Amino acid sequence: MAATDHRKQSLYFPEDMLDEIQREATRQDRSLSWIVQQAWKVARGDLRKMPSPNDVFGATPPPRTDSPDGV
Repeated sequence: MAATDHRKQSLYFPEDMLDEIQREATRQDRSLSWIVQQAWKVARGDLRKMPSPNDVFGATPPPRTDSPDGV
């Protein structure tokens, strides 16, 4: 069995979102960390479908229209 990586990371959430996560953690008798980890596992497939800023830069640029001959 692989060792668990226990690195610490600070995450900042809007207060209302953090309150909602805390209520869910209390309801499930789980830690905030566990709730966020499970949410990530559920959502990551959908998040990968979203374009990133790098996707725009990797696209072929449109043809320039500022040349003297208009081509």
